[in-house]
Amino acid sequence: MSKVYAFMLSTLCALSLLFAIGCDNPSDSQNQASDTPKAQLQYPYNITTTVGMITDIVRNVAGDNATVQGIIGEGIDPHLYKPTRGDVVKLSQADVVFYSGLMLEGKMGDVLIRVARTGKPVYAVTEAILDQGGYVMTDEAEHYDPHVWMDVAGWIRAVEVVSMSLGEYDPQNKAFYQANAKSYQEQLHKLDAYAKQVIGSIPQKQRVLVTAHDAFNYMGRAYNLNVRGIQGLSTESEAGLQDIEKLVSFLVNNKIPAVFVETSVADKNVRALVEGAKSRGHHVKIGGELFSDAMGKAGTYEGTYIGMIDHNVTLIARALGGQAPEHGMQGKLNIEH
Repeated sequence: MSKVYAFMLSTLCALSLLFAIGCDNPSDSQNQASDTPKAQLQYPYNITTTVGMITDIVRNVAGDNATVQGIIGEGIDPHLYKPTRGDVVKLSQADVVFYSGLMLEGKMGDVLIRVARTGKPVYAVTEAILDQGGYVMTDEAEHYDPHVWMDVAGWIRAVEVVSMSLGEYDPQNKAFYQANAKSYQEQLHKLDAYAKQVIGSIPQKQRVLVTAHDAFNYMGRAYNLNVRGIQGLSTESEAGLQDIEKLVSFLVNNKIPAVFVETSVADKNVRALVEGAKSRGHHVKIGGELFSDAMGKAGTYEGTYIGMIDHNVTLIARALGGQAPEHGMQGKLNIEH
């Protein structure tokens, strides 16, 4: 699987480079396109993105210069998502496309390659992160872990990619995009500090995060959490009875107080953990619903990247015995009890 992705990534990168700088012997039409001044861009131009986490950072960087529309919305699992005809139309009509990469949108790979072949700028926000060796995580089968946004410091790097990419597409507004990115990154640095503070307040023995699938490894590495997922990196993987039994034993033996469900993943396996622990005399509560591969409802605080992470770390800290404000870093969370 990783070889397939590596081929797709290299193909997209090669296509992007080809259409950015032209061939050694460009045709007349290519010469004409390259001579077209960027000043002729029509504002706002159209950007299409895949997942909400990318949509949010692109909106923050692009500002009023672009209309940004995402494809994969709230509560939808991008690992399993199959693009519709309407999605293909959105991608084909966009002036710029941003996607995550690292196999998050595995079923959209063919569509993204077709779009790139038309000469449209198509950017993977994790491309530069992948180039910085050692940061990107993999599983035992060497499949990439795409959930970079769970480490705020990693997502700050993605903001840089968006800023540079928009500066390439619209060079006359490069300084504008850089200023927007810097302002947004300052907010993310505050979020990162808050996450370290509240997760760090959890008693060491209880600093264990058990969820439906392995979406939180970057968060675990960044904020010193022991992360256990029932399923693997992709929700396409299946959890066996033995996997659940092992986790039940872990919960009981370590007296872990809470486990967590996810908004974009069915909760049946997590509830099986709770029942299994109960049958062995240990009460485990469901600590709440975390955002993993999708953000909250559009138009809400939790429907932003900052709100998504604020929700997650606040909920985790409070459920595992740490100290965190009930309504989060900015007092904006709407956490149901």
